[in-house]
Amino acid sequence: MIRFVVPLVAVLLFFMEPVFSLFSPIDIGDMRYTLVPRFVIVYLIFIAVYYSRQRAIIYGIALGLLYDMFHIDIIGLYAFLFPLICFIAALIIRQVHRNVVTVMFLALFLIAVLELLSYFFASLVSLTSIGLDEFITGRLVPTMIANSVFVGMFGLIFKSLIDKKGMQ
Repeated sequence: MIRFVVPLVAVLLFFMEPVFSLFSPIDIGDMRYTLVPRFVIVYLIFIAVYYSRQRAIIYGIALGLLYDMFHIDIIGLYAFLFPLICFIAALIIRQVHRNVVTVMFLALFLIAVLELLSYFFASLVSLTSIGLDEFITGRLVPTMIANSVFVGMFGLIFKSLIDKKGMQ
């Protein structure tokens, strides 16, 4: 029964992302800030670090395809990026101590990488017309702040849920 909890939480987080994206964009003064919740990729990073890299990649492909079908017009972008981020997380965590704080900072770093890669791809195929400076100040920084709050609140919960000792 416990082995169904990990994918069930991933699907639940997938459906929670659009709910939290309703709070975005935020207009403060003359600036518009876009907050992009990245709950699924944070959870996938914790799966890659504490449970299984292979399962994180499989979940990343499946959830990435779902994300592509429901949220963007290009099929395959997040189906490629989610497993790539999981693979990078598994490679990096081999080189550093597997402390929960380290994993939290790794998740935030990889969210920034995901956002930058998706921005560069969108600008490459002319899906976006905003410049890099506007992207960084209007989207990347607010996204990082919002996701750091999420990682801080749920990082320990994810670790205890996914930890191999708890899965046995």
